[in-house]
Amino acid sequence: MRRSHKSASVLREEDIHVVDQDEMKKALRATLLGNFMEWFDIGIFAYVMTYISLLFFPLPSPWDQLASFATLAVTFLVRPLGGLILGPLGDRIGRRRILAFTIVAMSLGTFLIGVLPTYAQIGIAAPVLLILLKFIQGFSTGGEYAGAATFIAEYSSDRRRGFWGSFLDFGSYLGFAAAAALVTVVELLTDDAQMESWGWRIPFLVALPLGLVGVYMRSHIKESHTFEANQEDKEKKAQAGGAPEEGMVAQVRYLVKTFWPEILMGSGLVMCAQVVGYALTTYMPTYLTDSLGYDTLHGNALLVPVLIIVSVALPLFGALSDRVGRRPVMLTGCVAGVILAIPAFMLMMMGHTWSTLAGLMIIGVIMMFQVSVQASALPSLFPTESRYTAMGLMFNIAVALFGGTTGFVISALQSIIGSDMAGAYYIIFACIVGGIGVYCMKESSGRNLIGSMPVVDHEHEVRGVVENVEANEKYDLETMPVDGPVDIETLRGN
Repeated sequence: MRRSHKSASVLREEDIHVVDQDEMKKALRATLLGNFMEWFDIGIFAYVMTYISLLFFPLPSPWDQLASFATLAVTFLVRPLGGLILGPLGDRIGRRRILAFTIVAMSLGTFLIGVLPTYAQIGIAAPVLLILLKFIQGFSTGGEYAGAATFIAEYSSDRRRGFWGSFLDFGSYLGFAAAAALVTVVELLTDDAQMESWGWRIPFLVALPLGLVGVYMRSHIKESHTFEANQEDKEKKAQAGGAPEEGMVAQVRYLVKTFWPEILMGSGLVMCAQVVGYALTTYMPTYLTDSLGYDTLHGNALLVPVLIIVSVALPLFGALSDRVGRRPVMLTGCVAGVILAIPAFMLMMMGHTWSTLAGLMIIGVIMMFQVSVQASALPSLFPTESRYTAMGLMFNIAVALFGGTTGFVISALQSIIGSDMAGAYYIIFACIVGGIGVYCMKESSGRNLIGSMPVVDHEHEVRGVVENVEANEKYDLETMPVDGPVDIETLRGN
């Protein structure tokens, strides 16, 4: 039986978890580096794709570029498979172990691309091995962001979850900016022949030392308290003769059947954030060169300051969501996208460097409202026992369908309607879908995660939470495992 909400002892002081600030920062650094690695790899491949096409796909134009884009798409298409397998494993054996595996696979895959023989050296085996390595990377990234967001959401306190979660995407976009900057520097220091011969390999090789640092960091962090508490609860039930733990297929089936509204809402939020994000990071390099006439070097250089500014500002938006709520921040971004997408593209089409930068920055601001809140809003939709699995499925399927295909969809729309404004129209559509998702979701700022007790930053906060938990509207006792598991139907009824 669950304790009565009218009881004077609904919660005890020992029910409240106090965050170890030093461990919190260690966990954040370790997870941030993994997200940095994920986007560093995507950025490198995108920026040296000309050389990839030339050296691994010696086909007539445009088939060489299409083959390279298809190889990049493998990373996104296989992500749901990674989420399907690594998510349930993360819910079963722990977030930390899976995150250690993902950073090993990502960094090793990136490094091996840098030492891969070309088509001229080993023939058809070269593109086959390249695709296989992109498959490995995509599989591992399927567990990376979902696991990192789950891990940090469970590690952080209820009132600062938005701030800490936003650092994950800070690492992601900083990784893409670092890739753009590194490729630009290598291009400046080499001539065309050197770049084609060996220069393109240098950015890929950097992944190995970064990965080794990441493995070391992730092997020295503790598992989240929320996960450990949930595991202890499962062990007690098993000892008391409770039902055995379900297999992966049954777990996924239960998740889809029970949480389909949350999965749809979350998918809408992911679509909005990822379409805007990928429009800026993976579509804009092509748009700046093919449509606006910039050479590759200047097109890449224009994106670097925008991505750095966006990355640094993300924690500010995350902190804002802790203060005013996730929904107001995301909804503002959706409205801004609908209103400002067309003006942003019009500025870029003016042909001036300053106007292009202004247009890119507007898209970056639209993205900041969405991306900064993802890592705190999405894990809040699901209970602890299924959170990693749900995030792995929902996030990766949405990214594969809408994020990784953004460049292709915009290019196709551009050809169909014959307008360079196609990107703006797709951003507007994505923001409308995201707005619907925001409207349907519950506010999660300052609230305990579903299936978890309240989490605070400092010891002196504990007494206040215990004394005021029933009066504080941000704490919903029906979502706390006071005694027994969370009753989802009761939760939805409140």
